[in-house]
This record gives sequence, C-alpha cells and structure tokens, in this order.
Amino acid sequence: MTAPAWLAPLLTRKMLVCVFTGFASGLPLYLLVNLLPAWLRSEGVDLTTIGFFALIQFPYTWKFLWSPLLDRFAPPLGRRRGWMLITQIGLLFCIGGLGGFDPRTHIFAISCLAALVALCSATQDVALDAFRRELLAEAELGLGNAVHVNAYRLAGLVPGSLSLILADHLPWNVVFWITALFVLPGMAMALFIREPAIVDRPHTLRAACIEPWQEFIGRRGWRDALWILAFLFFYKLGDSLATALSTPFYLDMGYGKTDIGLIAKHAGLWPAILGGLAGGLWMARIGIDRALWLFGLVQMLTILGFAWLAWLGPFAHIGTFERAALAGVISAEYLGVGLGTAAFTAFIARATHPAYTATQFALFTSLAAVPRTVVNAFAGVLAEHLGWVSFFFCCVALAVPGMLLLGRVAPWRRCSPASARRGGSDCPIIGWKNGE
Repeated sequence: MTAPAWLAPLLTRKMLVCVFTGFASGLPLYLLVNLLPAWLRSEGVDLTTIGFFALIQFPYTWKFLWSPLLDRFAPPLGRRRGWMLITQIGLLFCIGGLGGFDPRTHIFAISCLAALVALCSATQDVALDAFRRELLAEAELGLGNAVHVNAYRLAGLVPGSLSLILADHLPWNVVFWITALFVLPGMAMALFIREPAIVDRPHTLRAACIEPWQEFIGRRGWRDALWILAFLFFYKLGDSLATALSTPFYLDMGYGKTDIGLIAKHAGLWPAILGGLAGGLWMARIGIDRALWLFGLVQMLTILGFAWLAWLGPFAHIGTFERAALAGVISAEYLGVGLGTAAFTAFIARATHPAYTATQFALFTSLAAVPRTVVNAFAGVLAEHLGWVSFFFCCVALAVPGMLLLGRVAPWRRCSPASARRGGSDCPIIGWKNGE
C-alpha cells in the first residue's frame, strides 16, 4: 500500500533519525523542568527555591563556549557519534543518582547533581544539533526539525507523566533510575547510525573558536547579526516563562500528581505533536518566515488560557469540569508551542553554516535558552508577588518584543528566487547562502 503523497516526506530514514535525536535531547531537559520541580514541591520545598533551580540549566545558555571542542576533536566513534555516547553515559548515571538524596536535607547536593545533568544534556545537544544539521538537506530542514521537536516533546511523557504516576506508588530513588533507563535508545542510536561527512572541519582549536564567529558576523554585518541575536532571545521568552512553573502551578490549583500525569501532560503533548507535524508540513508551503508570524501569534495568545484557569482556581474539589478546563487550556497552549517551536528551530538551523554547525548552532540555541535559565529563575518570585493571574498576563506582554522583531529578521513578504540569488535587500537576513 502506497503512502499518500503528503505523508511520504515523513516516511524516510532521515526522519526516523530525527525522532531519535529529539527523544534523546528532550528527556533530560523535561526531567529538569517537570520532574525535578514536582519532586521538590511534593517534599515541601518552597516556590522561590524551586524557581531559582532554573539556574542549574546554565549549561544550555553557555554551551557555545565549549562547542568548538566538539567541532575540532573526534572521539573514537566519530566527531558526532562519539560525543553523543559520552554525554549519554553521563546522563544515565547522573539521573539515576538524583533520587538517592533527600530534598529537605541535601538540597545543595541535589542542585550540583542536577547541574551535571544539565551539563551533559547541553553538550549532547551540541552534538545532536550539529549531526541533524549535517544530515538534512536545505529543503528538509523545516520538516526534519519539526519531527525532532515532536520527538523532543514525546520524551516529556517519561519524566512528565510516567515518572509522576510511578511516584505515587514507588520510592523516588526507584523512579529516577527507571527514568534514567530511557537514555538507552539514544545510546543505541549513537552506536548504529553513520557518522556524517565532514565539511571543512577546522584544523586547529583556534580556527574552531574564531572562524564560526567571523563567518556569522561577516555574512551580513554586525547590525543584522545583532537583530538576529535579539530575536533569538525574545521570540520564546513569554512562552518559556509561562511554562516555567507549570507543575507547581497545577499543584497549587488543587490537582494531584496523577491528574497532572494523566491529564496535564497528555493534553499538552499530543496537541504539541500535532502542531509540530502540521507546522512542518505547512512550512513547506508558506516558508519559515511566514510560519514564524502565524505560529508566534498563536503561541502568544494561548498563554491567556492559563490566566483564565488561575482566575477560576484554586479548586477545593477536582471534578469533571476542572479536569476538562485543565485539558482544554493546556491543549491550546501546547498547540501554539508546537507550531512556534517547529518554526523557531527551523529558523535556527537555516541560520547556520554547514562548515561550523556545532559552534553556530550552539551559539544560537544558547541564546534562545537564556529565558529558560536566567529569566525563568525569577518565575517563582514573580508568581509569589504578582499572583498567578497577573503572572500569566506578564508572560503575554513579554512575548510581544519577539513578534515585533519579525519585521526585521523574517519579513512577511517572500523574496523571489532571482532576488535571492542576487542577495537582494528584500530577502531575510538569516540564510548562509542564496538568501535562504
């Protein structure tokens, strides 16, 4: 039986690899964002402390500092596969070891081990992102990155749903070791995939550090480069802050851990996956630039649903209406998240030069991670002082600057192929060649 023509681009080996890269990348981050705060909150840790735990994610922001090492040096399995496997082994043991500590007496030890999880995860992301950029052709970037983002979201089912449900029946140390075992599919991928061909690999560490910056700045000049960097910071700011304390928010609204595991996580996951897949296919028609406008608007407006839920709660009793309200609000929010993230990730991939994939991709994704680390660290302070309703309205306001910057970095009108070849001024400022 032949697959429909619209579905055929998804049914390729490259897209299957993108499923594995997304799952491997998403698992440790969702553990830090969802499972760790739920564990700490259930053990009586206050919101302010949990909010400041976002600072342990600093490696996601600063990974560009050591990314040249991954471009320059190749472990035995290869420049991409070798670094994947090394970091995944570290993740396996660090995640498993977390549950051996008591949050009430060993909060510093937990923060240190969680920071190691973030360090291994961020370094793994450098290798995974570089591998994916080298694997996909230019025409496959939108769909391939959408598949990666969807698998990334799918990985959130483990720490955000399965692990929470298990926590109602098993000790936390067992829960963390079970969660750690889901690193194994990524390790299998690293062992069995083929190493991509090397494109102008840097010959010295100095070249690996300096040339990516020179190429990026020289492509369009300092001014346009700064516009791009500002956009990378602001586009996901409101969305990232709105979901920074999602699990503690649900708990404060009166929902139990099983409700969160069965309702909240699934209601968020599947719309995000649908949004990501639809966004990837739609990007093939309308282009990445227009997708950033449309998807970003949906991503911003759906944050208002959380403000409505906060206005209704906290609930003394959780019944059918309360569960339906939670499912509806989260489904709308994560549909927008899935659409916006698919376009945003494709934008980042398109902005890199194949010769400096790891370093440039790490630079761009590091800047995009700043809101999730530095800004989100103050989410607990904002929520406690503003209240949940005002907090979510603040998140909507913080999403506006990223939308305004689209006029500069991704103008709505498309440039013609002829203008793209000439490098015309009406073309987007992000491509590494031919106006792409």
